[in-house]
Amino acid sequence: MLYFTENAIELASEELASSGTGMPQLDFSTFPSQIFWLAIAFGILYLALSRIFIPRIGGVLEERCDRIADDLDMAVSMKADADAAVIAYESSLKKAAERAHSIAADNKNKISAEIAEELEAQDASLAETLAIAETKINQARQKALTSVSSVAKTAVNDMVTKLTGYKLEAAKITKIVAAATGK
Repeated sequence: MLYFTENAIELASEELASSGTGMPQLDFSTFPSQIFWLAIAFGILYLALSRIFIPRIGGVLEERCDRIADDLDMAVSMKADADAAVIAYESSLKKAAERAHSIAADNKNKISAEIAEELEAQDASLAETLAIAETKINQARQKALTSVSSVAKTAVNDMVTKLTGYKLEAAKITKIVAAATGK
């Protein structure tokens, strides 16, 4: 294949050398017609660009600029709305927190008052129960002391009788028990 390409180039160069004309674009005899057609092509291109393409591109660019400006205005408006919403949210959050603190303080005071009332009632009940219990204890103590005294008298009488064989009089036994107990 390389042979055919070299062969084709050789044939083309031989033909050009034999004709002696060279490239037609560089032939000075065709310059006026080339310049004429070049002017017509540039004129048509100029008219097409100036009347059709550039206005369309300018319209698209202007529309894009308007859309960008509208989007920026909308973004600024939305940002202002969002800032206002954040401020309103923070304000309502602060009010809710203050209300919650107020409710908590009221409930705490109410519960503290209820607890204090309940404690007072319980203290009064306990004091009453304690007074009754102390009365019963004192009565039981008196009864026990009386019982202890009689048991002690009996025990003294039995001990003296067993140890010495004498029977003591009740008055002497009462005197001995009173001296021993401090009464």
